[in-house]
Amino acid sequence: MKTERTAIYPGSFDPITYGHIDIIKRAVTLFDRVIVAVARNINKSPMFTEAERRELILEAVRDIPRVEVDSFSGLLVNYAQSVSAQAVIRGLRAISDFEYELQMALVNRKLDESLVTVFLMPHEKYTYLNSSIVKELAKFGGEVSCFVPPFVQEQIVKKLRDA
Repeated sequence: MKTERTAIYPGSFDPITYGHIDIIKRAVTLFDRVIVAVARNINKSPMFTEAERRELILEAVRDIPRVEVDSFSGLLVNYAQSVSAQAVIRGLRAISDFEYELQMALVNRKLDESLVTVFLMPHEKYTYLNSSIVKELAKFGGEVSCFVPPFVQEQIVKKLRDA
């Protein structure tokens, strides 16, 4: 019997961008099941609530097979064990991401040797893109439609208008 290969793609996804979606599409070519897991990070003040981020992700991945959306708090390795994941997906946009991501991968390996970290690079057109840039652009009236799906852009505009 074949074992299902499960990977977790953790992050804040505040909001989800085309770069995140690109990584998710790459991950499903490698794994049978990909869980996009919204991390509850007490050190961040997100624009969107956890529930809102999950809804935006669900909409963004609705046409991508074998993708689930969840959230977690605490140690990633504990969450990985709870969902029987064998791997963690991390996107690398630039060399500057690598040092931090390597440290996290090594800590996770120390905590659970069976959990593998897989680094994926997004398409080059997304290498400079992150959620903070999108929020900053939107706050100052910049165009973000090339960075996020239309429904995400609508929710960003609504959040900023209601703030």
